[in-house]
Amino acid sequence: MTGDVEKWLKTDGEIYLKDLGIKKGQSILDFGCGDGHYTIPAAKVVGEKGLVYAQDKGKEALEEVKRRAKAEGLKNIKVMRTKGELKIDLIDESLDAVLLYDVLHYHDMEERRKIYAEVYRILKKGALLSVFPRHHQEYMHLRLDEVKKEIQKANFYLEGKFLKRLMHDDDYVRDHVFNFRKK
Repeated sequence: MTGDVEKWLKTDGEIYLKDLGIKKGQSILDFGCGDGHYTIPAAKVVGEKGLVYAQDKGKEALEEVKRRAKAEGLKNIKVMRTKGELKIDLIDESLDAVLLYDVLHYHDMEERRKIYAEVYRILKKGALLSVFPRHHQEYMHLRLDEVKKEIQKANFYLEGKFLKRLMHDDDYVRDHVFNFRKK
């Protein structure tokens, strides 16, 4: 584990997520969680009464999430392995927040619409959708304002756009993050 990842998992990730609006006792989904760079700090923030769903199609990534959770003594993470389908196996209006971090560029426009519809379905009214559209230009061929409009069309309203220092892969970057709320 790199020094950046270690610092992120120990302190900076929690500070970042609290600043975004993640709170103790919430239930959240880290969609496309990878190795858990956001899952682990989120589980610490929501605490024992909260729950973090870590969804990914990568078996090795989810094994790493489990390993990290065990090492931290976290028992409030539920891993959810998919085969790449865009269905989220959670009940309607059951979550307080969803993180879509560095995942949108893997999907074409129609697939993204399905993801937004699923996220809308599982979020409570007024709940948080936080989006880190890292590769919006290279792979999605969209400007930031176009990403924002795409999500707003899915019945979310923009709460804020931020330039933040956050984790991408295993390094710190400074990039844009959008916070939306379900209408």
